[in-house]
Amino acid sequence: TVPTKPIIFMKPPSAFVIEPNDIKIPSEWDEVHHEVELGVIIDKKCQNVSKEDAAEYIAGYCLALDMTSRKLQNELKDQGLPWLLAKGFDTSCPCGDFIDKNEINLSSSVNLWLSVNGTMRQNGHTRDMIFSVPDLIAFISKYITLEHGDLILTGTPAGVGAVKRGDHIEAGINGENDLKYTMKFNIA
Repeated sequence: TVPTKPIIFMKPPSAFVIEPNDIKIPSEWDEVHHEVELGVIIDKKCQNVSKEDAAEYIAGYCLALDMTSRKLQNELKDQGLPWLLAKGFDTSCPCGDFIDKNEINLSSSVNLWLSVNGTMRQNGHTRDMIFSVPDLIAFISKYITLEHGDLILTGTPAGVGAVKRGDHIEAGINGENDLKYTMKFNIA
């Protein structure tokens, strides 16, 4: 079911990881699922901001992955419990390089893609997002004050799937004006 309002959750600082570090699956889990997303990096304190003013609070962007223990998430959801463990484990938020806000035009669309072991799994565009970046900033800042350096993940295209230890993930973002960023992670 397509939500009428954004569904939000948080990841702790220990979830963030950058190249060349590995994404580590907790020892008792067999797999996690990948979700490639556009990350929005907040520039300054942002509280109860309108959709029209949201762009003023963006410092830039990054390519990011929302790694999720889908089995655990479903178990927790079935019990009406929070999903923090399923989405917030160490290294569950791999992030790529900072992209200046002037390199991405919010009114255009950028392509997000992800491959596992050389096989394309996800390939979509930001124009297909359920909620726009300004919508997300306005909604979140109505309830939660965003601070300089906070990161918002914006949702993922179709093709989410499982990865296991030993798999290799490559993800990228492409857009107008030769915008190309890629990141590579191994699953440990």
